[in-house]
Amino acid sequence: MAFCAWESTTHPEIGLPNIPIQILESTGFDIRDAYRARFSSVTEKDVLKALDNLVKPNRAESLAVDARQEIDLKVGVAFTRFQTSFFQGKYGNLDSRVISLVAMMFQKLVSQDGIVKVTEMSEKQETKARPVGLNTVNLLKVASSALGFGPQMAMQLAERLYTQGFISYPRTESTAYPPSFDFRGALSAQANNPTWGNYVQGLLTNGYHKPRSGTDVGDHPPITPMRSAAEDTLGNDAWKLYQYICQHFIGTVSPDCKYLRRKVEFSIGGESFHCSGHNVITKGFTAIMPWLAVSDKNLPSFIKGQKIEVSKMELYEGSTAPPDYLTESDLISLMEKNGIGTDASIPVHINNICERNYVQVQAGRKLVPTTLGITLVRGYQTIDPDLCLPDIRSFIEQQITLIAKGQVDHHCIVQHVIQQFMQKFSYFVKKVGTNYVVCVLGHQIEDMDALFEAQFSTLTESGRILSKCGKCLRYMKYISAQPPRLYCGTCEEVYDLPQKGIIKLYKELCCPLDNFELLLCSMPGPEGKSYPLCPYCYSNPPFEGIEALINTAKTGTSGKMGKGAGMPCTLCPHPTCPNSLVSQGVCACPECSGTLVLDPVSAPKWRLFCNMCNCLVFLPQGAHRISTTRERCSECDSSIIEVDFNKKTTPLEDGSTLHRGCILCDELLHSLIEMKHGRGFRSSRGRGRGRGRGRKGGYRGRGRGGKMMDPKMSFRDF
Repeated sequence: MAFCAWESTTHPEIGLPNIPIQILESTGFDIRDAYRARFSSVTEKDVLKALDNLVKPNRAESLAVDARQEIDLKVGVAFTRFQTSFFQGKYGNLDSRVISLVAMMFQKLVSQDGIVKVTEMSEKQETKARPVGLNTVNLLKVASSALGFGPQMAMQLAERLYTQGFISYPRTESTAYPPSFDFRGALSAQANNPTWGNYVQGLLTNGYHKPRSGTDVGDHPPITPMRSAAEDTLGNDAWKLYQYICQHFIGTVSPDCKYLRRKVEFSIGGESFHCSGHNVITKGFTAIMPWLAVSDKNLPSFIKGQKIEVSKMELYEGSTAPPDYLTESDLISLMEKNGIGTDASIPVHINNICERNYVQVQAGRKLVPTTLGITLVRGYQTIDPDLCLPDIRSFIEQQITLIAKGQVDHHCIVQHVIQQFMQKFSYFVKKVGTNYVVCVLGHQIEDMDALFEAQFSTLTESGRILSKCGKCLRYMKYISAQPPRLYCGTCEEVYDLPQKGIIKLYKELCCPLDNFELLLCSMPGPEGKSYPLCPYCYSNPPFEGIEALINTAKTGTSGKMGKGAGMPCTLCPHPTCPNSLVSQGVCACPECSGTLVLDPVSAPKWRLFCNMCNCLVFLPQGAHRISTTRERCSECDSSIIEVDFNKKTTPLEDGSTLHRGCILCDELLHSLIEMKHGRGFRSSRGRGRGRGRGRKGGYRGRGRGGKMMDPKMSFRDF
């Protein structure tokens, strides 16, 4: 029996050559019986052809992917973590008369004559060559400069078009087509397209041209349309990218553009001048790619030796300007030129510097460096100028290419590169035990710190007073800049806060564990949840095993806690705190392993929300007060809630306003609640008892058996 690995979309950080080897190593399958099907488009013809021409997995290419991953991980983590830990906790807002004279003299000298003479005339037929095949880098440049798509978005659209079978594999460095490529078949697929079908039919009838010879790096053919599509099929953004890919491919097999260039030279006052014009003879490929067209520029008829009286002469005055900011397209070109990144990783690199606020994308897709980005680069230049040069990354990419070709040893290259960066890292940081300490060699990190101090305000100078510290009982400052945090100037401690939502003091209540004043985090939007938290517990969860729940809640959507989440009160298992999960939890969430807890500030639109997902349950609206109790339902073990209805709108028959019950088993309460972002449920009356789903694992301090299992009933049992 043989094992066959199918080719699919390459992950930019993993790489396709590594996948078959990883599967073989994890399953213990004999590599001698393993084969790989290589294809560049998901069409029946290409897939069947690949199955008829299976190849052996290339271990050298797999080792090259391993080398890139190991180097990027070890080097990136070392520098990033050190500089982040060192600087993040320190700063709060950390995210021409002579030339003019000569020109006027020149103008006066020429104007004295008043007559120009035609001294030379020439005509020449010139050609504007059709484009070569489209590779990934050129696609990204056009997507940014002409279509307004960032590199990351462009690749996502291209991958979607590929998986749907509309284009060939979009990650390629080649601009040359293989000799066996079926151009007629690719053109025939576009012959009935409503946009360019007539033009394609003309090529098929009159004969198409073979594309110009480009560069073949041996990976995949240039990006090519595989089947026809219309805008209503793909959607606006995907259509724009698909349209360009089709026009580019059709342009590569179209004739060259031909035009006639005319040049006329004049003389006046002993000085020579010239002007030129051009007229299109054959549009060629510019008929399908009109943005590259040569526009007609007509000149009057002249005769050699003809004298013409000057009617007007003007002097234009201007000044030089500094170079503009780089566009994404410019940066992609420079990265390609300097060997920084690959066709797969270039979009990731650009997206990373944007997300980390080193640059901002402004109008025209221009990348404008932020104060943080500029300061960071200047700091690197102060410590080690080599860290800012493209040569280092270019060298690494060259070595990885040699690994892929099997010309160098994978282990030796990885060790050599890591050793080089280790020396640079140790130059200004040394590790003592488990703590990172600033190295005193030349005060390099202090010099970099001075640059940050000149650009950013310190934590002491930043923020506004918000809540009391549980250690020193002094007020702490709230730093709203990303990442948001609390800073105690007396204890010199920094406490993390949720990265989304509005933070404010919560009723001046204190945590029973550490005496820190509680805060309230309110998410934006009408469905955004609000939950209390203790700054100390959020940064330093006090219960063992709570990390599993925190990681589950790290989802980053608007209704959840988001990236970098800690332990809010809605996850706290403290048995007596009135704000903990034990006190405010009502029942298990029907959508996940979380618990529905009472939103403490949702009045008069009372509701429950899940402490794990975005499930919402709206309680009786307009009630004066709704609160949880220590009582439990005898049918389902959910917490009993107490509702104080409005006197004018009470649903109770005797006109009373106070009612206690279970939202699952009490018919009145069950009829008044509404589920949002969750599956519906029916009343449990008459269904008997049952056990709901609970969380697996365990942590200390939970109570009721000390397990992480939620003791409350799940909606799924009804």
